Order: sequence, then C-alpha cells, then structure tokens
Amino acid sequence: MDKFLEAAIEEAQKGLDEGGIPIGSVLVIDGKIVGRGHNQRVQKGSAVLHAEMDCLENAGRLSARDYQRATLYSTLSPCDMCSGAILLYGISKVVIGENHTFCGPEKYVRSRGVEVEVEVINNPKCRQLMESFIQKNPKLWNEDIGV
Repeated sequence: MDKFLEAAIEEAQKGLDEGGIPIGSVLVIDGKIVGRGHNQRVQKGSAVLHAEMDCLENAGRLSARDYQRATLYSTLSPCDMCSGAILLYGISKVVIGENHTFCGPEKYVRSRGVEVEVEVINNPKCRQLMESFIQKNPKLWNEDIGV
C-alpha cells in the first residue's frame, strides 16, 4: 500500500480513537508529508474541520508554487467544501482511499484540471473504517455530510 495513504489511514484511526469521524488526510510535497489531519468536528465542536481542512491548516501557509506541486491524500472522497479548498489552492493531485461510502464532486474537480486517483479501486481499510462507523453512528455521519 502507498505509504502516504497509510499515513492518512493512521490519521483516520486517530480521529476514531478520539471519538470522532474516521477520516484522515495528508499533504505531500516532493515526497515528504508537510501536513496531516483528521476530521475533528466532534472533538473541537467545529463546523469546518474535516480531515482535509485540518490537514491544510496543520501544513501552515504555503506558496502557490508549493500547492501546485502537492498531492493531497484523503481516506474518503473530499466533500464540496474540501474540494473547494483543493481548487482554491491549486493542489494538482488528489489520491482518494475510497468513494463508495461517500463520493464528493470528483468529476467537477477533474474538470478543473486536478488529477483525481481512487487508490486501488477503493482501499479495503478505508472502506471498512467508514462502513463500520456509519453503521454505528448514522446520525453523526448524516450531520457531517449535511443530511
């Protein structure tokens, strides 16, 4: 398995262990992780701290050139908000762990020039984490995706 996707899965597990939603993300530039994050809506009572947003926040301020060289790894297909951040900062590539339990606007993101790759036709670890969580916490999951 890709070591960067594995790092995103570690972040997802960290979120679950903290009582939150198991979604993780890492930002990679030139083969190095420069930011990590996990969904912290529950832990911090936040309206916006999805894994990708937490990851970008933890990466700190970067130049446009850095974002253009970056790949964002996420255990789950990014939602509209997170996809908007990807487009805003010009991140060139997104690697998605799975998109069966939730599929964000991947086609739109691709149409805007971002390379979108779904890892190993939906990574079993990513999918199992989400399916198990959704089954046990449907109300919290629906809140997270705005249903």
